Amino acid sequence: MARAPSPRHRSLMGSALLAACLLSTSSAHAELDRRSLILLGRSVLRVEAEGEGGRLQLGSGVVIGKERVVTNCHVTRNASSISVVQAGSRWTVQAQSMDAERDLCILQVPGLPSTPVALGRAASLREGQELAALGYTGGPALQISGGSVVALHHLNGQLLIQCSNGFTSGASGGGLFDRDGRLVGILTFRLPGGRTHYYAVPAEWLLDTLEQRLRFAEVRPHGGLGFWERPMAAQPLFLQAASLERAGQWQALLQLAERWMREDAADPEPLYLRALAQERLGRDAAAVQSWRRSLDVDPGYSRSWAGLAQLYHRTGQAAQAQQAIETLTALNPGLALEVSDRLRADPAEPQDSSHP
Repeated sequence: MARAPSPRHRSLMGSALLAACLLSTSSAHAELDRRSLILLGRSVLRVEAEGEGGRLQLGSGVVIGKERVVTNCHVTRNASSISVVQAGSRWTVQAQSMDAERDLCILQVPGLPSTPVALGRAASLREGQELAALGYTGGPALQISGGSVVALHHLNGQLLIQCSNGFTSGASGGGLFDRDGRLVGILTFRLPGGRTHYYAVPAEWLLDTLEQRLRFAEVRPHGGLGFWERPMAAQPLFLQAASLERAGQWQALLQLAERWMREDAADPEPLYLRALAQERLGRDAAAVQSWRRSLDVDPGYSRSWAGLAQLYHRTGQAAQAQQAIETLTALNPGLALEVSDRLRADPAEPQDSSHP
């Protein structure tokens, strides 16, 4: 292992590099000030996983305990050796503990001086809440991406975060932080089809792992696919639904949503998706009923308010559309602004008594 600079020299180097990065990204997240971002950045490292033939897989990692770094298992899957890097300093990973299904690997890094971040909970979030994503997207420099919560998907008793914080593969294993600088999720995967399809696994999974006995083993290639990497039929229902929505397969989405509703009556998402499919199939009255039912389950489910606002506007029901927008504004101002802009650009149909 290469000799690292002194702690003081390393701190100065890290602060300088992070400050330079923040010159172009300081506006990305208004809730966290510049100093807070710099402090968080010191605990987000670049992960270099070297495999057969010297092939390098790059990712990110977050310091979560003394000499402990979390990253995604898909980053280290083919590695025979792993290093973590920051500000010109490099530390060798001695061992790792794997939870391949959840795509979380904890790295044991002797001598790592970085301060652990504070752990939060995805369950504390709400749709529209601003977040900051930190990871090594697109190169050697730490990048900060501003965004917000798009949706919170129920999965195995926890909430998986869908956000608009853009990132690429180099940021896999990086951190998603709330406005108080707490780690609420680990950046894990993204889907094609827009600027809002970025996903982070919840910090609660990490807490579960830490509370259990970690089983560290030497670094070597390992098998196992994360829940999101499995064949489509074996993926969580919300990911199956996202695929059908992107493909415009509305009848198949309707069938999936109705099956999902029977399996989990306490989740508003399948009702929201049923309404979306019904609207796209021209069944406006049924869509209104489904969106209303989703709001009976969760009155704060902002995606359903957005759907109602757009349907009411399209069918010439101005008063109902305005009421839905006002409710949405109180819940999720960012989404309300997007919907309002969209409605201004799309003329409404004349009022017709046949509409709901």
